[in-house]
Amino acid sequence: MNDIELYRATVFDYNQIAELWEASVRATHHFLSEEDILFFKDAVLRVYLPTAKQLFYIKNEADCIIAFLGIEDKNIDMLFIHPSERGKGYGKSLVSFAVHKYHIETVDVNEQNEQAVGFYKKLGFKVVSRDEFDSAGKPYPILHMRLPLRKWIQLWK
Repeated sequence: MNDIELYRATVFDYNQIAELWEASVRATHHFLSEEDILFFKDAVLRVYLPTAKQLFYIKNEADCIIAFLGIEDKNIDMLFIHPSERGKGYGKSLVSFAVHKYHIETVDVNEQNEQAVGFYKKLGFKVVSRDEFDSAGKPYPILHMRLPLRKWIQLWK
């Protein structure tokens, strides 16, 4: 993360983060209905962001938030990249930051979000278990993934 500057999010950033979340979800979570997107966006604004233990973001030259990361304990809770900024290394940089600074070991991913599952597998995460429903009780299976120690060490370097 040589030239990427991270900012710690505050309540004043939540609306912009929620807008980024929505743009990212619309680009990657094609399995969600419009009703579900609005339901989860409200939950992001009212529950997930205010209760996030650690919340960081990256912004561009125009001061727009383009990626964000939420961490709780040793788990990546949220990682979203604006669709126009995907493939530029921001996701890998945020995961590397989380490994270095917060010693993250796990992430939970929607099984139907194949791009995210592939991203985490490419970084070395392995599926260790699966839930049929998400934390809201909706029928969107969740994969629980863990970073093996040797992969953790590689990301640490």
